[in-house]
Amino acid sequence: MAIAVLVTIPEKEAEALATMLLSERVCACVNIIKGVRSLFWWEGKINNADEVILVIKTKDSLYAKLKTMVKNNHPYSVPEIISVKIDQINQEYTEWLNKEASANPIM
Repeated sequence: MAIAVLVTIPEKEAEALATMLLSERVCACVNIIKGVRSLFWWEGKINNADEVILVIKTKDSLYAKLKTMVKNNHPYSVPEIISVKIDQINQEYTEWLNKEASANPIM
């Protein structure tokens, strides 16, 4: 199954993480969306941060490896890593995703 994984990260760290994930073939594409302002609870108080969001397109079978790579290479001790199932996807994109994100085809 195709999934999109959302990861917020400081802009200065985004391209390096995206490139690493692509190089290891745990995803086929990473969009870097700038201009994200995050407000969140951290250590008992409301904090805020200027971030970007990575939209990572991959396969469910690669999520565990992708998650481990993000955790090991993210500057935050608790990174946001959210997986969303893609229930509608065009066939050509599916074929491309299968080709570029390792050798495990999705249905």
